[in-house]
Amino acid sequence: MYHRRIFEAVEVVIAGKEKKDRVLSKEEKQTVAYHEVGHALVTALKKDSEPVQKITIVPRTMGSLGYVMQVPEEEKYLQNKDELMTRLVTLVAGRAAEEIVFGKVTTGAANDIEKATKIAKAMITQYGMSERFGLMNLATVDDPYLNGNARLDCSDETAAQIDEEVKNMLKECYEEAKQLLTENRDVLDKIAHYLYDHETITGKEFMKIFREVKGLPEPTDTTGFTHSEKVAESVTFNEDGSYSSTLNGPSETDIWKGIGEVSSVSDSEKAVSSSDDFVKGTDYSVGAEAVESSDNAYGAGAVENAGNGNDAGVGTVENSGNAIGAGVEGTDNAGADDINARGGSQE
Repeated sequence: MYHRRIFEAVEVVIAGKEKKDRVLSKEEKQTVAYHEVGHALVTALKKDSEPVQKITIVPRTMGSLGYVMQVPEEEKYLQNKDELMTRLVTLVAGRAAEEIVFGKVTTGAANDIEKATKIAKAMITQYGMSERFGLMNLATVDDPYLNGNARLDCSDETAAQIDEEVKNMLKECYEEAKQLLTENRDVLDKIAHYLYDHETITGKEFMKIFREVKGLPEPTDTTGFTHSEKVAESVTFNEDGSYSSTLNGPSETDIWKGIGEVSSVSDSEKAVSSSDDFVKGTDYSVGAEAVESSDNAYGAGAVENAGNGNDAGVGTVENSGNAIGAGVEGTDNAGADDINARGGSQE
């Protein structure tokens, strides 16, 4: 009972209470189902994201018509560029799913677009993650403990170039999201139909359907799994709404592996072999990555103010704080306050 109440309290803070008097039409319910599964499916296919723990299309009082929740296994205060790019792809995946399935888009991605834009702009102006501008700091956060808004410190011409860079970055992520969903359309349809019928599913149910459609066996050996994949398999939701995990975080030995190791190769040997060096590409194998990562910064979905290393997670709720530890992305209700809730949101 205690765990159930805690879990419910977390959801209320993130997305508000269930709004049972809000009845969606069949078409809207179907659109929201595809939108949410789009977020979840992309994060399951990409690395560098937290595991999906819950997907729901039950409307909430903060304006969300549905959301994807993640429960991080451990707190994080830093995010690298790959993780942020994955976050962007996940945020725009809901809109991508709408376009692929229905050939048109809705207002449901309003909050996703807002968050994605903030993250992309912060990467370029504050985190030095743009090849065009390099390590230049182009923005200053005036009130990090209040609204966290960043002010550009550059000319109008440079500001226009920043906008163009943001536009191109989001376009690239959107195209990647569409490609991933198109290539896995069978899974998208199957899970969306299941979500439409059941309205709420757990991360384990989500991955089970994924494997069934893809003809993948249930995992018995998780030795080769990424940490996020292990998390998704270890977390269990109980009937009373509580959840538990049997997995601990990575050991100190694991995180230091390969760093600072002394090489026995001489300098001359290095010089001879340097021309044969190559970089292996990222293996985007199927992972039970979560759709949305919770923000350790001042708000989920707001990467600004994360200059200290804290960052927003995919669809996580603004101002949810580290104590909550759950990320949410939710479909916006047109005309309703966006789920930032200083609360929930959606990818």
